[in-house]
Amino acid sequence: MAREDEDVRPGGDPCRGAAAVRTITEEERVAEARVIPLRPGRVSGGGAQPVAEDTTASEDLPGTVRAARSGDGPAQAGGGRDGEAPEPDPAVDARLEDRLAGLARFVRRRLAGEYEVDEFGFDAELNDAVFLPALRLLYERWFRVEAVGLHNVPGDSGALIVANHAGTLPVDALMTAVAVHDHHPERRHLRLLGADLVFRLPVLGATARRAGHTLACGPDAERLLRGGEVVGVWPEGFKGVGKPFRDRYKLQRFGRGGFVSAALRTGTPIVPCSIVGAEEIYPKIGDIRPLARLLGLPYFPITPFFPLLGPLGAVPLPSKWYIEFGEPISTAEYGPDAAEDPMLVFDLTDQVRETIQQTLYRMLSQRQSVFLG
Repeated sequence: MAREDEDVRPGGDPCRGAAAVRTITEEERVAEARVIPLRPGRVSGGGAQPVAEDTTASEDLPGTVRAARSGDGPAQAGGGRDGEAPEPDPAVDARLEDRLAGLARFVRRRLAGEYEVDEFGFDAELNDAVFLPALRLLYERWFRVEAVGLHNVPGDSGALIVANHAGTLPVDALMTAVAVHDHHPERRHLRLLGADLVFRLPVLGATARRAGHTLACGPDAERLLRGGEVVGVWPEGFKGVGKPFRDRYKLQRFGRGGFVSAALRTGTPIVPCSIVGAEEIYPKIGDIRPLARLLGLPYFPITPFFPLLGPLGAVPLPSKWYIEFGEPISTAEYGPDAAEDPMLVFDLTDQVRETIQQTLYRMLSQRQSVFLG
């Protein structure tokens, strides 16, 4: 039983009856208020107003509430065990420091001009540090490209990769370059041969040179192949990349076989490459030819989303891509003089084209969905 003079306060035993509570006089309330600790309050027009601390006994509160009030335990947001901050992971910190240090060295070398470019303007360091990481996001996350047959690309000598072209914009060439660099055992750079329009544009032309691309002409291709480089060519040109969606995966004419002549003169193998998925990124359903002539372009495409949606319509559709590198076609046994034989050049050109076309048909027959693969 509680004594008659026992004072029951909030937080005390709730089983104590009201009869056990004695009346506190006004003098006792004033005296008790004098010893309540104060903490700073909000500043108002009359100055800082002191606010009384909550005097509820912490031992009478549930454990989680006591932890929240004292700043201990899991109730404190962001805190670790017993209110301590989680210890940093030394491995994560080391990786972050390495990346920052590498970035600082890269910037310092660029500002000091301590980097090299080859005779075509190719900047390998800039390509690996800037261009490829940006393209890799599209390759891995957006198009989810699967590349097979990269063992058919030589690891220590020159080779000519010949592929089908599509997609309104030449994104397929860039994705092929990522595949050769990231998934070939020797991480080789693919030197693309581009149309003269690319190198006439002020910003795009300089960027293409830095990324290792050069003009699609016989002398440049032969110099690269003799230097042991892997060269990529898309013989359909604008006829392929700008064809209507209704003609998807139907190869256009392969020009005059200039790529075959370059391979024969240098004795390098030709690797047929088939790409499925690029046709669907910008389905071309029309062409504004007067505007194309005005801008000096081979075509001005109309797609289901461009130019209707403006810049948003320029976002490529996330089709699922497959890239297959076929068995190389040898040219070394013919000799350099064989490049002057028009019938041989025509036969090899037709062989490469037919190989790519049949591979496309096979890959399409195995594909179940444009976007899921």
